[in-house]
Amino acid sequence: MIKISKIYKILDELAPFQDQESWDNSGLILGDLDSKVERIYLSLDLELSMIQNFKANSLVITHHPLIFKGLKKLDFISYPSHIIKAMMAKNISLIAMHTNYDKAVLNEYFVKEILGFKISKKEEFLAYSKVKMSFDELANLIKDKLNISNLRCVKAKETVRSIAVCTGSGGDMIDEVKADAFLTGDLKYHQALQAKENGLNLIDIGHFESERYFGQSLAKYLQNLKIEVIIADFKNPFTHY
Repeated sequence: MIKISKIYKILDELAPFQDQESWDNSGLILGDLDSKVERIYLSLDLELSMIQNFKANSLVITHHPLIFKGLKKLDFISYPSHIIKAMMAKNISLIAMHTNYDKAVLNEYFVKEILGFKISKKEEFLAYSKVKMSFDELANLIKDKLNISNLRCVKAKETVRSIAVCTGSGGDMIDEVKADAFLTGDLKYHQALQAKENGLNLIDIGHFESERYFGQSLAKYLQNLKIEVIIADFKNPFTHY
């Protein structure tokens, strides 16, 4: 067994919690730093069935905070209070690494290890790469790397010499992007229109699809701990027909 405080220190050195955005809720969400745990589960998010299968006396590290906005009640029936109840019954603690981890690790990992590009520049949530390909070649490469059969795209110009990437939801940063193509998830209609008129290619890489690698990107930093580290199999809540 190992104290949560020791694990927390490793995480804080990797992606300082103080670097999270003001609206975020990263850090210890459920549990006590002085408690000891027998294993660690890593997951993008949580659902009740996962907690039911997790072993007691464990620590879960998620990317998205289970408690994000203020809770006005705990009815133990609806999300997320029913998950909290199940975790407390099994003495399962929870740490979230969200915007601090995006900046320090996840964006860079996604670009280098998943897409296979070198990073030329980093700016907060944006990772830039220099490329030389057509828009169609870029779109096909992304479909292949992410195993996605269809992509939502805005094709504003044919040649792509630079890309900017933000995993998760980065549509609000369109005005900050200085590249030929912007790859992010959760893109909206008016953002697509704006990009097209301004000559910026857009490729919606999906929120889940771009952040599903959270567990594997973090696991290597915990491999020297003398407890089991398990990457949980969280499923995309969306189903495509």
